[in-house]
Amino acid sequence: MAEDPELKAIKTIIELMAPLDEIGRSRVLEYVLKRLGMTTLQSDLATIADEVSSATSVAYAGSARPFKDIRSLTAEKQPRSANEMVALIAYYLSEIAQPDEASSTVNVEKIRKYFKMAAFPMPRVPKNALTNAAAAGYLENTSRGEYRLNPVGYNLVVHGLPRSSAARPATNQRRQRR
Repeated sequence: MAEDPELKAIKTIIELMAPLDEIGRSRVLEYVLKRLGMTTLQSDLATIADEVSSATSVAYAGSARPFKDIRSLTAEKQPRSANEMVALIAYYLSEIAQPDEASSTVNVEKIRKYFKMAAFPMPRVPKNALTNAAAAGYLENTSRGEYRLNPVGYNLVVHGLPRSSAARPATNQRRQRR
């Protein structure tokens, strides 16, 4: 019995794409779609994903969002300080991470791990990064050494990052006298 040509193509594509990261895979697929004269299939893919999700709810429970790793999220949001990065890690763990790594709180060990995974410069004293982010208003202390993202930190990550490079209007400018 001959193998289905569509299944063979899918198998070949998966094997060739496996070594690439998420961004590389996206670029390759976008190029191939353009090369074949096809439009992007975002809405069709979203519909298919919803159908697959409902059909296999046990395997995909709670994953309405597309998976994004901490490194690609860091590249997208471009945090400028350790405080912003700590808020980003707390957001990632509470909102985006896969169920096996998701957490509602962050601590020093998680900060060390995710700073490294994101290739973001490690603070000299990771414990201070947590307390500084809390002092900046991004986290709330839930127990000794454990912090949770608060609404200010959530809004920073979702709505405030990346910060635009456009010049901010100066509010302290002196008026010229006539």
